[in-house]
Amino acid sequence: MKILISDKAAPICKEIMEQGGLDVDENVGLTPEELKGIIGQYDGLVVRSATKVTPEIIDAASNLKIIGRAGAGVDNIDIKYAAKKNVIVENTPGANTNGVVELALTYMFALSRNIYTASDTMKDGRWEKKSLMGTEVFNKTLGIIGFGKIGQSVGKKSNALGMKVIAFDPFLDKNFFKEDYATIVDSFEELLEKSDIITLHIPKTEDTKYLFNKEAFQKMKKGAFLINCARGGVVNEKDLLWALNEGIIAKAGIDVYEKEPTDNTELAKHPNVICTPHLGASTKEAQANTAEMVAEQFVEYFNNNKIVHQVN
Repeated sequence: MKILISDKAAPICKEIMEQGGLDVDENVGLTPEELKGIIGQYDGLVVRSATKVTPEIIDAASNLKIIGRAGAGVDNIDIKYAAKKNVIVENTPGANTNGVVELALTYMFALSRNIYTASDTMKDGRWEKKSLMGTEVFNKTLGIIGFGKIGQSVGKKSNALGMKVIAFDPFLDKNFFKEDYATIVDSFEELLEKSDIITLHIPKTEDTKYLFNKEAFQKMKKGAFLINCARGGVVNEKDLLWALNEGIIAKAGIDVYEKEPTDNTELAKHPNVICTPHLGASTKEAQANTAEMVAEQFVEYFNNNKIVHQVN
């Protein structure tokens, strides 16, 4: 069976699949037309976030049986169309959890203590101690939108820091959540009103697109922070700029964007924004974990006809 890895993956991905008897090609950085031209010869496709698996790609993939996403989010894959064409889509939930969690916590501290501005002014030869008074996260209320593996891990670690943790997730039954490190609130609006810092850990869907818009920002605490290490498009970037410029929220930490690479220089250069180029899962450990998991899934599928973590 022939497998194509079209996004950069840790070497262990190819090694495990080849040890399992699969014929693996790595061809990174293909244009959509280039991918369309060669995909027909492959039985499996491994992607991260760069490759966009559109209906046109799937139609050209005459032998394709399975698509593996080395990561959790699958918004770069048309999973409904893949299902229509009997192509399995699998992901690797949990493999990059800790990387995303640590980045969200990094943002929380960096925003609270003005780390980026302090470092930038020091490099510019300025000593701005008086203007860089920060705040502590201790005893602050952290609101978590989306309370899956990542959200729960953020909650546990933040509670250990002495934060009050509240969470909202419409798919979580609060009556069955018995942990004492977080309180599940009844509504999105309640979380907005109570939180000093809000961190997002939700997928981009029809229901979550532009979840954070002018209306949502106006319900947040004045001076609150927003952190998005989840998916671009769940925050309306135009409305976020408006909320920052109006002083409705104080600061934002943004790792993901509606368009990637982003061309929203106004947001990136805003003095009250810290931003990174989608680094949530960009740790050596996370990349090794996702690469290993997706490779093992492919070996299981092609050698044992076993499907793991199917999302469509």
